[in-house]
Amino acid sequence: MKKNFAGYTVLAIALCLIAVFRPYAFFYGVQRGSLYGLIALPLALTLGIVGLLNLAHGEFLTLALYMTYLLFDKLRMDPLVSPVLTVPLLFLFGLLVYKLVIERSLKTHHLNLLLLTFGVSIVMVESLNIWWTSRPRNIYVPYASTSVNIFGVYVGGYEFLYTLATFIVLAGLLLFLKKTRLGQATYAVGQNPRGAALVGINVKFVYAFVFSLAAGLVALAGALLSVRSSIFPHVGGPFTMKSFSLAAMAGLGNLPGIVLAGIVLGIAEEFVKSIPGYTGWADLVFFVVLIAAIVFRAFGRREG
Repeated sequence: MKKNFAGYTVLAIALCLIAVFRPYAFFYGVQRGSLYGLIALPLALTLGIVGLLNLAHGEFLTLALYMTYLLFDKLRMDPLVSPVLTVPLLFLFGLLVYKLVIERSLKTHHLNLLLLTFGVSIVMVESLNIWWTSRPRNIYVPYASTSVNIFGVYVGGYEFLYTLATFIVLAGLLLFLKKTRLGQATYAVGQNPRGAALVGINVKFVYAFVFSLAAGLVALAGALLSVRSSIFPHVGGPFTMKSFSLAAMAGLGNLPGIVLAGIVLGIAEEFVKSIPGYTGWADLVFFVVLIAAIVFRAFGRREG
């Protein structure tokens, strides 16, 4: 316990020092890290709560980006309005994938689910590549380039929507899981599917709903990201790896911890980018933070 407290104290001090001496890195890091958390929360819901592994998580994000772009390009629908359509559409797409792929593998070895979702990710990427080609698409809206002055530091104003959306989704998921009968059933299924079935819980329905809900939440992240990122078939791949890693850092099912881990990762990346000559090392920070978090948790368990 003392080592855990010491570790968190060191982390808090480090974040405070970055906020004081590299405030722009701190604010940009919070924004970027919030995006990581927003994308990772749906995966944490499926993997950490009910144990459904989805290696196509990033490709769901890619599909959401293309759906947002299509609505903007053909209907001139604002990306911030597009979730009205993309969230239910991706919810239904997630339900379709669950019925055709996931449900059939629930009674088999977990490796089969891993291979099947990996296959889904390949099919989705190649289908998007055939339909849209590899040429990047972009969405331009005036408000995406706005900036705000925070204590003399100018940072992007639009990106704070990542932070707002992340905490809204986090609060919504926690309320759903703790205050609703379906949420409590979700916890029960995740802990003991057979026991849940014995007390009358429709396990298949819970799995289908949670997987589809996660897909719908990814659509929200895609809508927000669409105006700040180029859209191409492989854009979502790296987010799958980062989402799994955030789950490993925070612990499976620890939704608030995943958001915190995402913000810490974002701040660490932006801090390294702010150091002259070390901009290209930012991607390495991701692996360093992951290893440090796993080692830290391992020592904490050993002490306990």
